[in-house]
Amino acid sequence: MNSNWNWGVFFQETPEGGTQYWELLASGLGWTLAVSACAWVIALVIGAVVGTVRTTQQPWVVRLGNAWVELFRNIPLLVQMFLWYFVIPEFIPPLKRLMVSTDPVYAQFVAAVLCLGLFTSARVAEQVRAGIQSLPRGQRMAGMALGLTMPQTYRFVLLPMAFRIVIPPLTSETMNLIKNSSIALTIGLAELTFRSREIGEYTFNFFESFSAATLIYITIAMAANRVMAWIERATAVPGFIAGGK
Repeated sequence: MNSNWNWGVFFQETPEGGTQYWELLASGLGWTLAVSACAWVIALVIGAVVGTVRTTQQPWVVRLGNAWVELFRNIPLLVQMFLWYFVIPEFIPPLKRLMVSTDPVYAQFVAAVLCLGLFTSARVAEQVRAGIQSLPRGQRMAGMALGLTMPQTYRFVLLPMAFRIVIPPLTSETMNLIKNSSIALTIGLAELTFRSREIGEYTFNFFESFSAATLIYITIAMAANRVMAWIERATAVPGFIAGGK
């Protein structure tokens, strides 16, 4: 079967003129990276806090943490994206004012970051909880025996070791977050997948546009994988974690 592939399409000008199609892809990549990076910060901070409180001895705090995880894990990501863009701002006046007063692009960006960050935080929280609970009970007791308070025991003893244990699953979550950012196209954010579809609709070169997007996603996901692998090696405790030998 013969196919008329036209890879030179990326160096053609868009109908508006002054911009080539590869620049659209670059712009989409920029939004993808920005959304992923900002959402990852939110996910890591909130996920670490929620995951930690779920291992404490305060039942009501544990229940709140469990409710957080179950809420965000059991609602489809696409539904959450629509909720954050169309529904939730109506109940949070400051967020609504931000959405209404700012450029639509930035409103879409804020909604995408909040959605992806909070959705991923539930998954990070579960991993942090598992990491802390996988540690020997003696470590907690040793911290208390040294005169550390419970917050200090978490800060200086439990969390440093737990985070080393959960780096591999956090690597997967990092890669998943990058790929999940494509959902933002449903609310109009011109990220990488949006731009690829746009190029295909302009030129009818769907194969070329989505092939390019696929290669870009693979490249940035693998780059994130390598960075996390380096962090895992750099922070490994010899003799405690198998991969740290």
